[in-house]
Amino acid sequence: MDLSDLERDNTGRCRLNSPVPAVCRKEPCVLGVDEAGRGPVLGPMVYAICYCPLSRLADLEALKVADSKTLSESERDRLFAKMEEDRDFVGWALDVLSPNLISTSMLGRVKYNLNSLSHDTATGLIQYALEQGVKVIQVARDQAVKNWRFVEKLPDLDADYGSGYPNDPKTKAWLKKHVEPVFGFPQFVRFSWRTAQTILEKEAEDVMWEDSPTGDQEGLGRITSYFLKEGPRTRPHLPHRYFQERGLESATTL
Repeated sequence: MDLSDLERDNTGRCRLNSPVPAVCRKEPCVLGVDEAGRGPVLGPMVYAICYCPLSRLADLEALKVADSKTLSESERDRLFAKMEEDRDFVGWALDVLSPNLISTSMLGRVKYNLNSLSHDTATGLIQYALEQGVKVIQVARDQAVKNWRFVEKLPDLDADYGSGYPNDPKTKAWLKKHVEPVFGFPQFVRFSWRTAQTILEKEAEDVMWEDSPTGDQEGLGRITSYFLKEGPRTRPHLPHRYFQERGLESATTL
């Protein structure tokens, strides 16, 4: 890998890439995106794409590629050298984001947070592949999202999630639409993210425990209101899978 551009200036963003294999401009390709260095306090963050024809995907898998965190440094070096040998059907590109770029983006007068920086870097690499003529028909994460099998039975499921990033208005709208007032979000949602927690706080019911001060329980809704078809927070919904799995139904008469 030629690092001369990065060595000349490591204060901003540097893109490195392999030649585009001729076959990748002729045949449909699969493309994956990954990152390294998002969490450390030292050093750069790197986003990368790798692509190959669907017809050669088994050859790529035969190299025993895996999540970099599960591989030793020597194994990663060996795999990269092997990919360089197989450059007749494997291509790659990466963006190196310097610590200086990350810090100045996040602390500037106009904030550019790490989520937005990551999103734009990943989509920029995919756009680069398309501009180079790579016939991308699949992107690994997009396919996983598109074909996601919901264990919950959601009425009027909207498959337009947007990008999935917290600052995307479509993603926020999808979260608000599919939050359940008692049971929260479908398992598709990372409910530990602040964006999801904020929507839960606004759209879902509060929970108070037995040892909560009495004053904190003022204004709480009654649990029976969850089963009513009318009310300030009532929305059309199928019985949650909690009830379906246990064969429970609302009893209108005793």
